[in-house]
Amino acid sequence: MPDNAGFSAQAERRDGMAIQWFPGHMHLTRKAIQDRIKAIDVVIELLDARLPGSSANPMLAEMTAGKPALKVLNKQDLADPARTALWLAHYNALPGVRALPLDASMTTPARALVAACHELAPNRGGMAKPMRVLICGIPNVGKSTLINTLKGKRAAKTGDEAGVTKLEQRITIADDFYLYDTPGVLWPRIIVAKSGYNLAASGAIGKNAFDEEEVALELLDYLRQHYAAALEARYKLTGVAEQTDEQLLDAIGRKRGALQSGGKINLQKAAEIVIHDFRACAMGPMTLETPAEFAGWLAAGQKLDAERQLKKDAIELDRKIRFKKVPRPPRVDDAGAADSH
Repeated sequence: MPDNAGFSAQAERRDGMAIQWFPGHMHLTRKAIQDRIKAIDVVIELLDARLPGSSANPMLAEMTAGKPALKVLNKQDLADPARTALWLAHYNALPGVRALPLDASMTTPARALVAACHELAPNRGGMAKPMRVLICGIPNVGKSTLINTLKGKRAAKTGDEAGVTKLEQRITIADDFYLYDTPGVLWPRIIVAKSGYNLAASGAIGKNAFDEEEVALELLDYLRQHYAAALEARYKLTGVAEQTDEQLLDAIGRKRGALQSGGKINLQKAAEIVIHDFRACAMGPMTLETPAEFAGWLAAGQKLDAERQLKKDAIELDRKIRFKKVPRPPRVDDAGAADSH
């Protein structure tokens, strides 16, 4: 992702500003999916089991509406098992959707995806009607690793950073099973504030596109409420739940030797430690959202986004009136009669 990607975590943390980015290759990916989807039988969407709601692409959902969908909660070994169960139940209750947990390095569960696709599209199979599956997901969610596991060899490039896959690839899993891989794709605007932070913490967003300190503070604020014991064990701290996120980051920096001259805490270094430990599961398996939490965040984000749009429309209308591109609407007096002036 380019250095100038429009992720302003600090602004978002302070006033809820929408996060925006849309690199060129993601625009091309959207077009490729739109062209391909007509001939697809099943859509597999890989989700990060640590943030299933935030890693589900609303743009993809819109483009693939009506197609059988298999939601794969990848990296299950890094996620909270109890919360993974909640998310599986949530997705499996949706019509035309199945959900499975997965660690992409595990061969047997990966093979189960093929069977799940046949369950979702039982009329496809055989050389006359081969199964055509599109696999999608956000950057760095593990698609390439999964494809290589399914194929049994290095069919797709892998890497531990966002944006490794650049072009659509067709991979033959069996004589009658075609898998179409696409680059990891985000969406034009994130309206759920917490999703931006969770995506950044997970590694889905390139490191040059966000402020590590702000992301670490948001992460710690959530973890101190839900995983206080894990934080205390990892960093040898006490009373984590009663501390603020700023106090926690300071304490972690001091414990881990992230110091500058004069004994001042290097908050940048401390933030990098926290984010690295979360990604590496060094604090233990964690999940940053439940279905109920995400539903609440989404509703709040949609409400705020609608309010922003109303303000934007009003500004645009005023601009058009001032430049005489549209007539000024008639005013209405207190009695409800139109003012003719």
